[in-house]
Amino acid sequence: MRHASSETDPAASSVEPHAFLLRAVNVGGTAKLPMAELRALAADLGATGVSTYIASGNLLCTPPGDVAAFVGALEDAIEQRFEFRREVIARSLTALRTARDAHPFDIANPAFSYITSLTAAPSEADVRSASGVPRGDDEWTVIGSELHVRYERGASQAGINTDALLRRLGVTGTARNLRTVNELVRRLSDDSPEA
Repeated sequence: MRHASSETDPAASSVEPHAFLLRAVNVGGTAKLPMAELRALAADLGATGVSTYIASGNLLCTPPGDVAAFVGALEDAIEQRFEFRREVIARSLTALRTARDAHPFDIANPAFSYITSLTAAPSEADVRSASGVPRGDDEWTVIGSELHVRYERGASQAGINTDALLRRLGVTGTARNLRTVNELVRRLSDDSPEA
């Protein structure tokens, strides 16, 4: 399984603000990571314009240099401080906006439509294999390094098991609903997000 937590928009300038999306923190009894401490870690690593949005691991900042190096340093710092390791997936404002605008499904409720930012683009063979995962009335597709999902009745009543889907795709990722994605884009666009 691939775990490269690197930026998917390599042409983007490192001075562009980024969203750093942490997988599986502060949800459903998973690893606890206070957002104030996450902001402090990012600042200690040299990031500027540091803020977070809600408690589910959405760090917004401008990294001090190479994005992939910052991702690795942040993953290491979280592990040292909290004694658990989580993938951090970076998306520039440009990449995040592009993913949002590419969402292929009708949006009846932005809380029912999700974009899962993946650690890497899955292979065509893995996407074909994943098509065998039962999905009920839900819909999904992969576009580049993003998995797009629309839940007919919301994620709490999902017809599709996204963990099984990701296993078939051979990658890990972290999901945000379109309401959150829209807010991350807005805050990064302002270049002055609030903590």
